[in-house]
Amino acid sequence: MLRDFSKEEFDIIIQAGQSNSEGCGQGDVENPYSANENIWYLNNNFTISMAQERISGNSVVGDFSLSFAREYVASGKLMAGRKVLIIRAAVGGTGFLDNHWKLNDDLYLRMMEMIKTALSMNTKNKLVVFLWHQGETDATLNADFQTHYNNLSTLINNVRTTFDCENLPFIAGDFVHHWKSVNMEICSSVVNAIKEVCSTIGNSMFVETTGLQSNDQKIGNQDTIHFCRESLFQLGMKYFSAFEHLTPVN
Repeated sequence: MLRDFSKEEFDIIIQAGQSNSEGCGQGDVENPYSANENIWYLNNNFTISMAQERISGNSVVGDFSLSFAREYVASGKLMAGRKVLIIRAAVGGTGFLDNHWKLNDDLYLRMMEMIKTALSMNTKNKLVVFLWHQGETDATLNADFQTHYNNLSTLINNVRTTFDCENLPFIAGDFVHHWKSVNMEICSSVVNAIKEVCSTIGNSMFVETTGLQSNDQKIGNQDTIHFCRESLFQLGMKYFSAFEHLTPVN
């Protein structure tokens, strides 16, 4: 029998961007995520499933929204009778300059439909945070500061306006330093633009990623652009710390 999710009341987390948001981290983690009834995914094919790490080949692949959501529940921010729904809108290898995240582009439009779907299931559903990690593709396409600033600020401002949530917390993060350090010439303008967006659009924070290892540093697979599984869990906790700063207890 199919579950009727219209009976559930959800706190909705938007998770969007590219591969580090989609989750490509491999390797061991000290405190792996255990699936439970409190935290669910709205997948990008519009199905709903219990949130859990994915299997890719012979590896378990991490996701920073899982440790974020676990902290969200543990902190007491999830009220009794409610559950968390993570909108999984991120897709690897996508950016603004390759026509995926601007306002008329495919992934942006699908994300907006996913948000509409999540909110329409129950009038008591509510957006609580927008988690974003993206920019590597635009860096490789030599995005300049102003272009990336304009594209990203337009995205978040339009989400806030469309869904009447002008103070929706927005959190973004830095790249993997292992990759960024050898590609600084192309990364600087994009990272600086993301930082500036977070400092100017209101109720937003930029998360530093110094010390978070790449897959290559963890398991030696030559993948320097993706956070390893352990780092993704740490990244989720860093995002949650930023969220707590933006949403202090009254």
